Amino acid sequence: MRIGYDMMGGDNAPQANLSAAKQFAQSNTDVQLYLFFDAAQPIDGLDGIPNSVPVPCDGVVGMDDHPTKAMREKQKATIPVGFHFLAEGKVDAFISTGNTGMMMVGAMMMIKPLDGVLRPAIPTMVPKLNGGLGLIADVGLNADCKAEHLKQFAILAAEYARLAQDNENPTVGLINMGEEEGKGNLLAKEAYPLLKAESKINFIGNIEGRDIFYDKADVMICDGFTGNIVLKLSESMYDVFSVERGIKDEFVERLNFENYGGTPVLGVKKPVIVGHGVSKAPAMMHMMAMAKRMVETDFCGTLAKQFA
Repeated sequence: MRIGYDMMGGDNAPQANLSAAKQFAQSNTDVQLYLFFDAAQPIDGLDGIPNSVPVPCDGVVGMDDHPTKAMREKQKATIPVGFHFLAEGKVDAFISTGNTGMMMVGAMMMIKPLDGVLRPAIPTMVPKLNGGLGLIADVGLNADCKAEHLKQFAILAAEYARLAQDNENPTVGLINMGEEEGKGNLLAKEAYPLLKAESKINFIGNIEGRDIFYDKADVMICDGFTGNIVLKLSESMYDVFSVERGIKDEFVERLNFENYGGTPVLGVKKPVIVGHGVSKAPAMMHMMAMAKRMVETDFCGTLAKQFA
């Protein structure tokens, strides 16, 4: 198995990336890491990572670079080269904590959505008070959606819940402003009957914002505008209570995104995993572990069958 890893992505590159790659390689000897780095910025110790292939590139896509412009003008930078390797089958998955927009453009333009998928989505894990985990999708890839998109997000996210949480029959709820059928804006009202009629998911109806951290639904569906607000609010809760106030609580600690790493782009033909720009080594290791599991289980192939 070969996993491509952008060594230059994120605020803590390249040292955090190097540390994560070393630790992962030492405990996953069956994985060969392809390490994409900027040849103009040599990384001390890169050659010492076991079973790895350093891939020198020309430049880096910065956080402020425009994604589509960078795809045209920085073809030899680390992220575009990583996508070329994935598209050509030289690696089985690609990971970066760099420019998120560039990762989305690469996934859409070079890897492409699965046949039948109208719009890929990105999920995020959220802790539950009962000790488990829930999943929200979409959390930012699609700000404006149609009802059919939400139905597909539910199918994609439910399949990811089966993989990431070992949950064979995850319950699916539609995030709404009330529990009753018929509540909500036009999007929610149109999406509800589509979700209710979809045999590939275990739809339980509407859930409210107050239900997100409770054991109401395993998978929670919404448009990317709403999902991104929920995601950022959850992240800020950890910062406010744990970092700023110094409150030590088991549930609050589980709001730390470092516990879960990055998130896959659901609905594209090969595993692409996007990480938070401020990720440190633990989150990056989680990303590599998820990439490995997605390849081992042929996750993208399973999704392709759902939409065949």
